[in-house]
Amino acid sequence: MNYPIIDAWANPVLPLDEGVPEVRRLFEQSGADPKLLARRRTPDELVALMDAAGVSRICLCAWYRPGQVIFSNAEVAEFTRAFPDRFVGIASADLHDPVGAVKDIEKYVKEEGFKGLRIVPWLWALPPTDRHYWPLYVKCIELDIPFLTQVGHTGPLCPSEVGRPVPYIDEIALKFPSLSIICGHIGHPWTHEMIGVAWKHSNVYIDTSAYLPKYYPPELIQFANTIGRKKVMFGTNFPQLSWKKCVESAGIDIKLREEVKADFFGGNIARVLKLGQTAARGKL
Repeated sequence: MNYPIIDAWANPVLPLDEGVPEVRRLFEQSGADPKLLARRRTPDELVALMDAAGVSRICLCAWYRPGQVIFSNAEVAEFTRAFPDRFVGIASADLHDPVGAVKDIEKYVKEEGFKGLRIVPWLWALPPTDRHYWPLYVKCIELDIPFLTQVGHTGPLCPSEVGRPVPYIDEIALKFPSLSIICGHIGHPWTHEMIGVAWKHSNVYIDTSAYLPKYYPPELIQFANTIGRKKVMFGTNFPQLSWKKCVESAGIDIKLREEVKADFFGGNIARVLKLGQTAARGKL
């Protein structure tokens, strides 16, 4: 392998009681490593896990929810400062305070080099078409960064409606055609909708986080191998899934054309986030 592996969606490691309580069931059902989740992990510890799996860089996201900061933009910045060539900062924001949010986003993009904004709609029970998002979309366009979000059913026991690609992502792509939108978690059970929206809009992309590669839908692989070559991105949702397990499964269980692999494993996310050159690490 002579190309980098970049994880489009990775999370900080927090004890389940300290993080998002709704994900406990999801992580347990997914076989997440309980020893890894026993305590917070340092930048050095995450880099060691990345190296063991041959992962070059990860997009590390902050987590905000109504009334609570779970892992702040400032905490993500501690990781990006420690290893700027390994961690890519992805901001989050208080959706209920759009004015304060746009100021915070601008600060972390301009001062800390963050490369995107992620909001998880089910945490807020607000679909991406809600007016609270609109100032954030305008700020993303102004800063030339993508908006990253979750699509598909909600693994935690929360309503899934806000994760539908149609109408929500479709309508936002129509209203904000210059906003790059990266949709994480494939979109199952609306995968065909998600592929259709990504095909329709030049500014919409799909990342494969939260699914072990051997469970990727066949239609997604077909899309990546053909007209969606520049649209589909490798992701894990670490620590729900380990980097090592995902990379190993990707090398065995999915049949990507050789000329597609570099785009899927790192090229597409690097282009959309404007990451520049990234060194390859390990073999696939």
